[in-house]
Amino acid sequence: MKLEKVACAPLSVQAVYLEKVFVAVILRLKRFGRRHRSFFRLNAIDRREPRDGRVIEQLGWYDPKAKEADQRVSLNRERIEYWLGVGAQPSNTVRGLLVKNGIAVGK
Repeated sequence: MKLEKVACAPLSVQAVYLEKVFVAVILRLKRFGRRHRSFFRLNAIDRREPRDGRVIEQLGWYDPKAKEADQRVSLNRERIEYWLGVGAQPSNTVRGLLVKNGIAVGK
């Protein structure tokens, strides 16, 4: 077998490849339910995925229409703090939800 010398890819192509390796994670709500009866799951998702796209990990749920306050939200505090600790950024809505439930969010 004969080996040939191959030129390196341009720097911009290398940057795109590196971007796929280092994934930016965002904590985001994913919508479920029917019309006028929405229900959300809190998920860790790759930033480039759509709102209802593929999930890395499910971290809890939020039901804005629930009658009682204790039935409105359920969060896995330990895993949320892990994702925040490794650099995941919450969306604005999730940030407010976390603050209301006593989970410290940086910035």
